[in-house]
Amino acid sequence: MTRSPLIGITLDIESGAPGAFSRWPYYALRRHYFDAIVRAGGLPVGLGHDPEQADALMGRLDGLVVTGGAFDLDPALYGEAIHPKTAPKPGRTEAEMALLRAGLAHDLPILGICGGMQLMAVAYGGTLIQHIPDAHPDALPHEQPNPRDEAGHGIDIAPDTLLARIADVTRMDVNSSHHQAVRDAGSLRISARAPDGIVEAIEEDGPFFRLGVQWHPEFAIDPADSRIFAAFIDAARQD
Repeated sequence: MTRSPLIGITLDIESGAPGAFSRWPYYALRRHYFDAIVRAGGLPVGLGHDPEQADALMGRLDGLVVTGGAFDLDPALYGEAIHPKTAPKPGRTEAEMALLRAGLAHDLPILGICGGMQLMAVAYGGTLIQHIPDAHPDALPHEQPNPRDEAGHGIDIAPDTLLARIADVTRMDVNSSHHQAVRDAGSLRISARAPDGIVEAIEEDGPFFRLGVQWHPEFAIDPADSRIFAAFIDAARQD
């Protein structure tokens, strides 16, 4: 029987309030992430926000998914002052950066989604556009007006990249729910862009699966989305 690799998925955190799910802080995440891992043959587990546990956790896992959410990275991480539209969650970012760096140290396959892709860029020495409408007034509406489980725009995939090999196409239709974007990918390679030039995917050149995508492939909007998770789980089985 084929082994199901154990995949860590980073969780979001909410502060809690009277009348909310809890009056105390709680972890939360859309189940789409977990379902996508299960469909691809993995065994998902949610990861809390204790940086001191990062190394021990990565020693037990076969792969790491760094998720997105309605928050932004602290621009101090890449040497910029904060923009009025930037809304950090410092505790979450500290934990996810620790998990990402530990995952890299343990040579794990890593998939960064939306904010997770942006974290990867910063971890590899890159920078972000803090608010796309200010930096690129003529850009596409990257916070798409239609539902998030529908495509918002297309992307063009660079040839001879990990993403091109996985997707087996040169163009995908993706959803779009971000107001920030990767400006400089650091030592990572840019492997896809939107028609307006906004970075949509980044990856590491090398033997390990290290891929970041700006869209949410867990919604399985394009047939290639499922191939991304399948390739990630296949890499985790080799770990």
